[in-house]
Formats: sequence, C-alpha cells, structure tokens
Amino acid sequence: MTIFNIFTEGVNKEILADIDEKDVIEKTRNLLEFYISDIGDKSCLENKDYSSITLDIVFCNSDKTHELNRDYRDKDYPADIITFAIFADDENSFIFDGDINLGEIVIAMDKVKEMVNKDISHSANWKQELFFLISHGLMHLLGFDHQTDEEYNFVIAEQRKALESIDYVKI
Repeated sequence: MTIFNIFTEGVNKEILADIDEKDVIEKTRNLLEFYISDIGDKSCLENKDYSSITLDIVFCNSDKTHELNRDYRDKDYPADIITFAIFADDENSFIFDGDINLGEIVIAMDKVKEMVNKDISHSANWKQELFFLISHGLMHLLGFDHQTDEEYNFVIAEQRKALESIDYVKI
C-alpha cells in the first residue's frame, strides 16, 4: 500500500484547475512501483522490511521554492522542484508500524508552465513536464543523486524507462 498526500500552497487557481489529483496519484504510484521493481535493490529501500510507503507532493509557486531554496539549501533562486528525502538522507531513519515515509516533493507549478512555454524542457505539454519532475523527485526520495556524469546518466536512463512505463516520454 502506498499513501500519497497532495497539498497546494499559494498556487494560482487556474493552474490547479488542470490538475487531476487522481491521475497524479495513480501515475505517481505507477512510477514508484516501477522504480521499486527495477532498482529497489539499489535504493534506500534495499533490505528494508516495510508494508507501506508514504510521500507528500506539494504544488506551490516559485516564490515558495525560492524561499525553501534560500532557507534550506543556501541558494537564492526559485526552483522548479525541491525534494526533502526524509528516509534516504537520514542515517537514523526509521520504519514506523511498517510504514516508510520517503519525504516530500515540492513542485512550483508556475515554473512547470513557464518551462513548457519557453520550450526549455522540450516537453509536448505541461503534464509531461510535471511527471518528469515527479519521476525525478522520486529518484531523489529513493536515494539517488546526480553529482557525477555516471550518476546523472543513470538517473536519466531510469527516468526515461519509468516515464515510458506510464506512456509519458519526455527525455
């Protein structure tokens, strides 16, 4: 069982009107299940005994990601996505009643739309960009990073396979 909590904070209502929460939850669950079956043995879930996974997705605006970047990462710019990998990044992480709380994916929806409009992301539409970011956030929540070229290539290759599994090809 996987539990997803979706929150919104300060997002323009017009942007949120296009979001189908059930679709986001279903596709996020499918992405996570793909990662667990494909690379779970290389992730922070390796050799863990759990019955459920919880994670939060927060849709906000770039003012919020700017604030989070500044306050928690010492970076003074808005980000399209920020992840807080509670389980993967904490050596004292724990499993409570069989549940692993992976953490939080924070997505600036105005940046998603802006990136698509500027064609920076080469996405066909904002939903592809959104699921690209969610898939990327899931990789971070599972303990994968991209500090080296080898890590970056691994993350991108896994994202490509995961997105193909839900019929969203972006990269």
